[in-house]
Amino acid sequence: MRISDLRERLTLSFGSDWSPSFCKDIALTELGSKSVDESLQLGVEPSDIWRAVCAAYPNETSKYR
Repeated sequence: MRISDLRERLTLSFGSDWSPSFCKDIALTELGSKSVDESLQLGVEPSDIWRAVCAAYPNETSKYR
């Protein structure tokens, strides 16, 4: 998965207004208490990040798996 695909799925799941804040501010246990943006900077694969987001927020992401 490309980073652009991850960003698109996050926008579809959380909305264009909240997605940037979610990526920057929300730390996910599944990512070692890192945010999406921090995980990307550390070189975590976008598909692994998406799986972590899906695990943490199954109701928001279920349509885009």
